[in-house]
Amino acid sequence: MASDASTSEPVTADYRAILERERAGLAHQLAELGHGDSGGLNYDSNFADTSQVTAERGEAEALAGELKDALAEVEAALARVDNGTYGRCARCGQAIGPARLEAMPAAQLCITCASRS
Repeated sequence: MASDASTSEPVTADYRAILERERAGLAHQLAELGHGDSGGLNYDSNFADTSQVTAERGEAEALAGELKDALAEVEAALARVDNGTYGRCARCGQAIGPARLEAMPAAQLCITCASRS
């Protein structure tokens, strides 16, 4: 079993690096959208409030919500790396396949459990 731990540590470090890059990218996208420290989007109060602006705000809010959800998933995956449970299904405890982790590094369910959801 010692050899399993030594081979899994570099793999986990690789996924940590992938997750950290993903976290930085998501944070950057949120900043580009004008996502402020208050948790919401910042708008210019002098900007005309037309229906087009309202629609664009709605789209920006929806996109920011999706980015925040993705960021939370990445943060949770990094926490699993830290506590040693990364790569294990949160439902059944089996290993999550490398192909799934390559496609979705923040995955918390194996493909079998994910397909049951």
